[in-house]
Amino acid sequence: MPTVKFIEFNGTEHNVEANNGESIMVAATSNLIPGIDADCGGECSCATCHVLIDAEWRAKLEPSTDTEESMLDLNPDRTEDSRLSCQIIVSDAIEGIKINLPEFQY
Repeated sequence: MPTVKFIEFNGTEHNVEANNGESIMVAATSNLIPGIDADCGGECSCATCHVLIDAEWRAKLEPSTDTEESMLDLNPDRTEDSRLSCQIIVSDAIEGIKINLPEFQY
């Protein structure tokens, strides 16, 4: 079970053991991590699971899809680090990944 580190906007850290094959969003919501609303339940249709991924980790992830990019375009706080956590799948390759949570979800 890979470990995922969620870092709240205020700096509070949460280390979570996640199951291979589940999304980062599921890992967050299953462990009651604050700041991941996930209103659509992981259907990539709301962008309320927006997270920020540092460049070193982005390079280890599958690229975002056109659908994910379209949803991220609706977020006024989007940066080059932005991803939707429902679209990031946990695997051993991302053991220890740091997931930064934005101040607000839209």
